[in-house]
Parts: sequence; structure tokens; C-alpha cells
Amino acid sequence: MTQSAQLPMMPAREVVARTLWGEARGEGRNGMAAVACVIQNRARNPRWWGNSPAAVCLKPYQFSCWLPDDPNRGKLLAVTDRDSSYRAALELADALLAGQLVDITNGADHYHTTGVAPAWSGGKKPVAVIGNHRFFRLELK
Repeated sequence: MTQSAQLPMMPAREVVARTLWGEARGEGRNGMAAVACVIQNRARNPRWWGNSPAAVCLKPYQFSCWLPDDPNRGKLLAVTDRDSSYRAALELADALLAGQLVDITNGADHYHTTGVAPAWSGGKKPVAVIGNHRFFRLELK
């Protein structure tokens, strides 16, 4: 079973907002906007990730918050708009889905926190550093 098959059906707006919240709520609005830019950039170049923001978010193993064993998953499925960070994530999702999100990542399609160094980032220079995340534009074959 894939990670998306285990999820309840939800509108694209919620999928995107929950991804932003799950991945970057501690980074504030700007950090969540940067993750939204990565989603947007991947959706614009659907070679591998999917051709819509929701498909990009739910692509298995791309956003750790959706992994079944990630501690954020239960939290992101339960969050409501009473949470101010989630309200900001909903606004950012609306901007992304309306085509009004300005890319603040210089075209990034990958990112990681500053506290880790995944193999895929070895020797690569970030195109942006926003909060505690480094953003990269990679050429996938």
C-alpha cells in the first residue's frame, strides 16, 4: 500500500496546507511559503513528481510528514483552522492553487533542514537558505 492510499480523501487545498504545516510550521509563514514554492516548482515540471500540487505532496517518500511512521502525520491529519499556523498554511495553499504564489526559492525543487546532509545534496550549492531549510534546484534524469 502506498502512503497516499492510506489517507482519507481531502481537497487539494487541505493536502497542500497540511503538507506546509507538517513540513515547516516551526519556520513561520515565510518558511511554509518556501516549501509551497518547492511544491509549485515540482508541479510545473511533472517529469516525476506529479502534475498537480496535491499529487506532488502525496508522492510517496517526498514529504516526510506524510510517511506512516512520521510523528507529524497524526498531527497534520488532526490540525484545524483554530491553529494560526494552519490558517497561514491554508492562505498559502490558496495562493499556490490560484497561481499567485511568488517563488522565493529561485526555482528550488528540493530542500532539507540545515541539521542534516542527505546524499542527494552532496557537493551541491543551495539556491536559497530560508530559516532552517536549504533549497536546491536539481536536474533529475
